[in-house]
Formats: sequence, structure tokens, C-alpha cells
Amino acid sequence: MNEVLKRNNVKLLGEGEQALVFVHGYGCNQEMWRFITPAFEKNYQIVLLDLVGSGSSDISAYNKGKYDSLKGHAKDVLEICQELSLDKPIFIGHSVSSMIGLHAGIQSPGYFDKIIMVGPSPCYLNDGDYKGGFSKSDILELIETLESNYLGWSSAITPAIMGNPDKPELAEELNNSFCQTDPAIAKHFAKVTFMGDDRAYLPQLETETLILQCSSDIIAPREVGDYLNSKLPNSSLKVLEATGHCPHMSAPEETIEVINAFLKD
Repeated sequence: MNEVLKRNNVKLLGEGEQALVFVHGYGCNQEMWRFITPAFEKNYQIVLLDLVGSGSSDISAYNKGKYDSLKGHAKDVLEICQELSLDKPIFIGHSVSSMIGLHAGIQSPGYFDKIIMVGPSPCYLNDGDYKGGFSKSDILELIETLESNYLGWSSAITPAIMGNPDKPELAEELNNSFCQTDPAIAKHFAKVTFMGDDRAYLPQLETETLILQCSSDIIAPREVGDYLNSKLPNSSLKVLEATGHCPHMSAPEETIEVINAFLKD
């Protein structure tokens, strides 16, 4: 397999000509998309990947300098798209990967046909009138706990991230994914994710973008979706009835329906 594709453990599915490029969130891997990808396989090519440092990617390719910013991961996504010779692909990112899509769209203007952000947040920190959902002390405590007891941290936080206590198997899967991530990489990526601030970049994205937000999400509060919709030049916001931070896992039918409507628009 080509080195670029091997690096990110790229998998291809589907029968269509236009590609949907699915990129997972923090602590996750490409398997998390399995509840919704079958709905698109007939009409689209499906591109699945693991961010470097996650899933079954090439861990040896993780370079703290390169990945000290989400721009490093965005560069990887564009390299994969170019290696596959994709024409006007559609980017679908969950959580932090929504911002990876933002940077990829800015780095290569006009390349993506559309971008779909699932549970996005440009900044998790509260800052004046901006309500990211967490105080600086919250984030510092989160990072400190992660550094001192990563496995304990992941088992405590994953049920809160997933929500939907009636589906404990989903929180368990998320926790297992967290636990399979190299702790040193997980700590570094957590700092990049939760301490980052991409608000200044939002006006630079010209690509048509769908913001998909859950009605209740402790990671990306409703105010964040409204903020994104006000700052992205070509965006629309859809608030799902689903709750939690992973609607593609907890509410796949609703998620599929909304994505399909946007793709056909």
C-alpha cells in the first residue's frame, strides 16, 4: 500500500464517483462511522481514515511538531485526497475533526464540494461573551487528570461524552477506543484539541458547510453551534433531536437523514 494511505490506515468502500471523506474525533477511530456509512455506499465512494496517532494509523509517523496544530492533520487529509485523485470530495468530520476540515478547506480553497461538521467547536474555553462550555480551570483540571491517570480519566469522561445512558455499550466502545490510544499521544492531542482556538479562521472558509449539532451536548453546547453559524460565511445549522456528542453512533437514522438532505440540496 502507498505510504500516505498506510500512514492513515485508509479504507475505501462504496460504488459512487464522488467521495465522502469521513474523519473521526478525539480518542476515536474510523470504526465509529460504521453505523451510517452503509447508507451512502451505493451513491458515493467512502473514504475512511485514522488520524495519525489514533486507531490503526502508523504511530511512528506521529510528530509533535507537525501535530502541534490541527493544520498538520489537515495536510494529511489533503495528501490522502490527492493520492486518491478525488474530484470535489465532501468532508465529514466529527468533533475536533470538524476543525481539521476547516483548515483543509482553507489550505485548499474550493477543493471540497461541501463540508459537514458533526458536533463541532472552534474553542472549548469560555472567553468573555463566547461560551465554549468550559472554564480554563476546567480544561487544566481535565489535562492534569488525563496526565496522572489516563485510563481512569477515559472511563470517567466517555459516558459523559457519549450521553445516552440507555445505550451503555456505546460509551464502553468509546472508552475502549480511548484506552487503545498511546497515552503520550492522547495527552498531546488533548492539549491541541481542548486548548486550541480556531475562531479567527472561521471567516476564511468559503466552502458550503453544514453544522450538525445535538440538542444537548456537554462538549459542544448549543451556543457554539449558533456562533459557528454566525461566523462561517456559507453555513447552515441543523439541531438534531439526538443528545450527546456522537449522534453518528447514538442516533444514526436521524444523522443519515439530515446528511442526505444536505447532500441532495
